Amino acid sequence: MRLPDRNHMAIAAVVRYPLRSSMLLVAIAIGVAAVLVLTSLGEGARLYVTSQFNSMGTHLLFVTPGKNEVGGLGGMAGSLGGSPRPFTLGDVRSLKRSPYISSTTPMVMGTANINYQGLERDIGVLGTTHTMKRLFEYEVKSGRFLPELDLDNASPVCVIGDTIARELFGTAEPVGKWVRIGDRRVRVIGWLEQGGQSGGRDLDEAVFVPIAFAMQVYNRESVQRMMVEATSDESLVKAKRDVIGIIKARHFGHEDITVMDQGTILSTFNKIFLVLTSTLAGIAAISLAVAGTLIMNVMLVAVSQRTAEIGLLKALGARRSQIIGLFLTEATLLSSLGAVVGVLVGYASIELLRQLVPLVDFQAPDWAVISAVLMAIASGLLFGIMPARHAADLDPVEALAGR
Repeated sequence: MRLPDRNHMAIAAVVRYPLRSSMLLVAIAIGVAAVLVLTSLGEGARLYVTSQFNSMGTHLLFVTPGKNEVGGLGGMAGSLGGSPRPFTLGDVRSLKRSPYISSTTPMVMGTANINYQGLERDIGVLGTTHTMKRLFEYEVKSGRFLPELDLDNASPVCVIGDTIARELFGTAEPVGKWVRIGDRRVRVIGWLEQGGQSGGRDLDEAVFVPIAFAMQVYNRESVQRMMVEATSDESLVKAKRDVIGIIKARHFGHEDITVMDQGTILSTFNKIFLVLTSTLAGIAAISLAVAGTLIMNVMLVAVSQRTAEIGLLKALGARRSQIIGLFLTEATLLSSLGAVVGVLVGYASIELLRQLVPLVDFQAPDWAVISAVLMAIASGLLFGIMPARHAADLDPVEALAGR
């Protein structure tokens, strides 16, 4: 049996049994499409986080209390050893002594209740300074962002997101109105544009207040973290050195802070998302194993349906290896076609996700696409071996007799 004849017979068998072939195609296609879609979720999240960090520029340092000995994310700092010494406004102010530091942006975050004429809801409050707007490129629809104040100035003003503005004020202009955050009266001085995103935070749900005011609301004397902007990319290393040196001197010689640049944070996030994406791919690949089991069962049924054909081939001199090759070719053809359909369905699904969530650039990694296709073909080959060997072991006389 020549190779062209074997291929022709495999194609004819696929066409002759459309229902059986369609079942196998759909099973393989679902598995491949699932791999593409799930990995696109992980990759899309990674790209989104990366774009958010890149939008802030490349010469930022993220400073958190506590010495992180394991090189992880700054939020984990201080988990090894005793409690870290918190940052004070004096620490923030002292960093301005460095000629390599352009600005410092301290932050205090928490939740509170906002009330306007009986309408109220829980909100997330971010205490910070005017420099936050420039770092994150916030767009203000009406009014202005936080004014440039001394760090100790607890002026009762706030900037609210679009969703909060519409829920509390409807179609009325919120700027100039007084609201109550917790037990304090605050004047609205700014209204942010709709749909803003920053660092994974939904600005439509955000309320910004001066850092000193937030510290009073939450009855604290320290800030949770701060961002330090170097004067340029070239001065980033020197700025980092000065941050560590100045804070160490103020903390009586203890280097109890973690300072990370964007490259370090993005590297950590990339590792996390790689593990996440690989895990999602592994979960989706289970469906390919299920599809392989279906291939094996359907091909076994096909052998019983084509017993006479197999007997005739063996009577005409077809060798055992040629019979095995015929059924493996058929299994490979079906799995390959299923992989192609799966890739098309997967890309169509990813495009639909992009339309539904335009902020995230969903895309399947090249390694996931290649792996899914190879796994589909390998699944067809692997699970097609048993039916192929069963067909090759049939006795030609009994096969011709239909037994």
